[in-house]
Amino acid sequence: MTHPATAAGRVAVVTGAANGIGLASVKRYASFGMKVCMADVDEEALSAAAKDVIEIASGGADDVMTMKTDVGRREDIHALKDAVYDQFGEVAVLMNNAATRARAGALDSYEAWQESIAVNLWSVINGTQAFVPSMIEQKSPCLVINTSSKQGITLPPGNVCYNVSKAGVKAYTELLQHELRNIEDCQVTAHLLVPGWTTRGGFEFQPGQWSPDQVVDVMLPAIEQGHFYVICWDDEVTPEEDSKRILWAAGDLAHKRPPLSRWHGDYAEEFEKYDPPLK
Repeated sequence: MTHPATAAGRVAVVTGAANGIGLASVKRYASFGMKVCMADVDEEALSAAAKDVIEIASGGADDVMTMKTDVGRREDIHALKDAVYDQFGEVAVLMNNAATRARAGALDSYEAWQESIAVNLWSVINGTQAFVPSMIEQKSPCLVINTSSKQGITLPPGNVCYNVSKAGVKAYTELLQHELRNIEDCQVTAHLLVPGWTTRGGFEFQPGQWSPDQVVDVMLPAIEQGHFYVICWDDEVTPEEDSKRILWAAGDLAHKRPPLSRWHGDYAEEFEKYDPPLK
């Protein structure tokens, strides 16, 4: 059983499609007989990736379009939307997946902050606002899949700008789904993809990581079952450990602990003994 939005002949748009989870998703959609639009800022990588997708697509090159897109620019996203509708006439799956790992602490590197918020958060807002009104008007089952990160939930110290941008994606997508389900006759649903430690495009696999294909293997059945949160594990962190960390992080607020108490020496022993009921 597959979701009606991923049926043969329907259309998927994926940003950050030249590698990683984006490319793995495009290949899977193409294998279903879907038409696909691949968007990425790296035109050379995008062209190379499209060649592999064309070999999979049932309609060959006719079912695969590419477009160089700076997802942080509203103008680029609206141009992408217009081009897709001109060529394919509809969009059934919008996957706002593009991301950057720009690094910065809370007090430094304004440029890294700009890049992180533009690529990781504004891209999701831009994509959703450009595409979703037309997807609603189609009166057909459609999906919006926004890629966040577990770092946007538990906020591990280190890359502050990345964590903040991905936390924004989580909040935005939660509120988006609430709005969608309260629109009369709306057949568009939003879903939050939360990968674990995954091999990124252009980087070598490291032991403990999942491949992008493994993430897609979890994502598609979860969405078919109607799940909003699609939390993926990896070979170092089990689903049970993920749940423990997520619940502990929420408990900081509920139990008036210091923020990020998981990394606070006064709470290390309490966290190690923490054994929440998971069902």
